[in-house]
Amino acid sequence: MSRTSSMGRGLSAVLAAGERHARGLPGGTVAEIAADLGRDRSQVSRSLRTAEQEGFLRRTPQRTFALDWSLLTDAHLLTRRRLHTDGMLALEQLSDETDEGCFLGILSGDSTVTVGESIPASSKMVGSWLGRPYPAYCSDAGQALFWEASDMEIRKVFAKVPFQRHGPNTPTDVEDFLSRLDAARTRGYSIVDEEAEPGLYSLAVPVRDFRGEVVAALQVVGLKSRLEPLTDHHARALVARGKWLEAMLGCPAANN
Repeated sequence: MSRTSSMGRGLSAVLAAGERHARGLPGGTVAEIAADLGRDRSQVSRSLRTAEQEGFLRRTPQRTFALDWSLLTDAHLLTRRRLHTDGMLALEQLSDETDEGCFLGILSGDSTVTVGESIPASSKMVGSWLGRPYPAYCSDAGQALFWEASDMEIRKVFAKVPFQRHGPNTPTDVEDFLSRLDAARTRGYSIVDEEAEPGLYSLAVPVRDFRGEVVAALQVVGLKSRLEPLTDHHARALVARGKWLEAMLGCPAANN
């Protein structure tokens, strides 16, 4: 039996345990996982014991094999570090390509928070946005950060949020926000046109991690008079840098 096939059997056993978690079950016994896989019990038992020794699975007091969540915790910590280091590289390269201010934002409740920025010398922006929250319904990153969220989830987030006017085109309510988000998904990137403040124009794309979940938004932000005529060019650069950053974070679909 080849090493590759042995590895494949071990991986399938780990995935089977994970599938049981997804169904709300506390892992599974050797017999249950063997039945799920339709494989010989002794063979599955060896795979599960090896996965336990390697730290992929743990044995519960009920003698079931369950996922060892410490691996997921480590993966999350690594993603945070990569988002900071590789995110800064993506921002610097994108800023060089567009000659505009570029930002990396994350979602915090019903607000977005800037966690990375690169501002070219030619920019007229004053001060830093690092660590500053802004209402997600009109921020440059807002639509991109809700990219994979359902309408129901978004309505729940904004249920008690007053949609105050920050610019001439601020969304009037959650349904208006959802309509703009639908258009952004079709387009492949969001356009926030004088929603956050007068004269400000931005493009953004979601950034997904190793789980395929959106963890950040990559943005190009500038004066509307300067950025809007170059929307197509900047959007291509933005999408390319977003895909690169996703690949660095291990996103499965980054190279598709």
